[in-house]
Amino acid sequence: MRLQTGNKLLMIGDSITDCERARPVGEGLFGGIGKGYVMQVDALLGSVYPERNLRVVNMGTGGNRVRDLKARWQTDVLDLHPDWVSIMIGTNDVWRQFDSPLRVEEHVYLQEYEETLDHLVAKTLPEVEGIILMTPFYIEPNRHDAMRAKMDEYGEVVKATAERHGTLFKDTQLAFDKALQHYYPATLGWDRVHPSHVGHMIVARAFLETIEFRWSGDNL
Repeated sequence: MRLQTGNKLLMIGDSITDCERARPVGEGLFGGIGKGYVMQVDALLGSVYPERNLRVVNMGTGGNRVRDLKARWQTDVLDLHPDWVSIMIGTNDVWRQFDSPLRVEEHVYLQEYEETLDHLVAKTLPEVEGIILMTPFYIEPNRHDAMRAKMDEYGEVVKATAERHGTLFKDTQLAFDKALQHYYPATLGWDRVHPSHVGHMIVARAFLETIEFRWSGDNL
């Protein structure tokens, strides 16, 4: 597995990452790490690789776009000195263009999204052992749906950014597409954005595959 003994993994994003995590730092007792995929990742890492003493921190914030991540990057990422950083952002960058079409000041268009994500990755790479970039997703199988098509464009930016910087990458949308061959979208997310517990496990599984998690842990 990619994460080594004593590593600190920081996972950052929007409400899909947040999931009622503790403030100011998402870790600790009584659900401090949140109730979503970050919690599931932490539970699986801790139970399968107990000897590695891996520390997982949730720094997701509901409603965030990539420009919001940039505004808090120093305090919420760099100042916490993680060894690994996972970034999944873009849902609200796209969604605001559809649920608030007249509030253009809330929109983050493709060029800003790409430039900001690239800046954050370039700034962070020298400070960490690795970065995992995950695409935003829309729980909608129809690729011609307007918001789904736009989300795919932002996902392509994430892929290109990962290739440019040599980071780990996961197509989270593809993971949902496979599940959507069997599920009605609302079953995995009532609004096609915020996942159910099964939807969160799809994200967690996608992440764990990317870091080469093995169910047998170090007993291979």
